[in-house]
Amino acid sequence: MTEATIAPAAKPVVLRTSIGKKYAMATSGIILVGFVIVHMIGLLKFFFGPLHFNEYSSFLRTVGQPVLPHYYALWGLRAVLLAAVSVHIWAAYSTTRQSKAARPIPYAHADTIQANYASRTMRWGGVILLLFIVYHLLDMTVGVAHVGSFKETTAEHSAAYANAVSGFKHPIVTLAYTLAMGALCLHLFHGIWSMFQTFGRGSGAREKMLRRLAATISVVVCIGFLAMPWTIMFGGRP
Repeated sequence: MTEATIAPAAKPVVLRTSIGKKYAMATSGIILVGFVIVHMIGLLKFFFGPLHFNEYSSFLRTVGQPVLPHYYALWGLRAVLLAAVSVHIWAAYSTTRQSKAARPIPYAHADTIQANYASRTMRWGGVILLLFIVYHLLDMTVGVAHVGSFKETTAEHSAAYANAVSGFKHPIVTLAYTLAMGALCLHLFHGIWSMFQTFGRGSGAREKMLRRLAATISVVVCIGFLAMPWTIMFGGRP
């Protein structure tokens, strides 16, 4: 079923426009960037030792008590993130299809003006990140893809530190995470920069400054995520 066959009432008019889809992509992107930064900060607690890292893991499962039972807030966060990822993927795919439909005859030259490596790899970077998210959940949350000794985390006992050490001491796992974080760095850089442009903040005298800000955030997040795996792989730990 194509977008043209969808009843008008099935989708808000603004979401049928390229501008509306870009706003949907940017808004969902803000949610995802915020989560990535907070998640990175949480993982850096690894360097304060097993107690602090496991307490952080337990906090995510017990936050909201006694108003909310175990895991309710965590599953609520996961639902929000799933919705944001779904909107982001739909908006990206729909925008790509709309752009192709607007130009059925491709450009005579494949060269792109004002395009950089990050922007040309956004699509494949997004696919890589989606596959990585699935793998990461199977590895560190469910445990079925964990190559080391996986211990289940409960509301009373967290095994987050032990699972991280048992997994990242294997070079192939750390390498996989490193490649995924490289894709994340490129995706973040172009995504954050595009976000500024979508909301009308990425032009004029601020352009260079906002590009540097996007690059800085991307690199810091990448280094922050890789600090723990590489430290474990080389045998260093608190």
